[in-house]
Amino acid sequence: MENVTLRDRVIDIIDQLRPFLQQDGGDIAFVDLTPDNVVKVRLQGACGTCPHAKVTLKSGVEATIKKYIPEIVRVEDDSLGF
Repeated sequence: MENVTLRDRVIDIIDQLRPFLQQDGGDIAFVDLTPDNVVKVRLQGACGTCPHAKVTLKSGVEATIKKYIPEIVRVEDDSLGF
């Protein structure tokens, strides 16, 4: 099943990114992979309240995931509520 493999690949990349966020007191958790290939994550700790969280999400997390998995459409922070 392709989505299971894709999901596992996304989780693996997120796990590789976590130490960089943890260095600054933050963290990231995988929430979901939608059927239309949108990754939902939850920024935690310092990342959850940081004014630069959107930049980190888009130019850090999303860019890295899309670099290795071009099928991914975008990455959204599920904790922001939009």
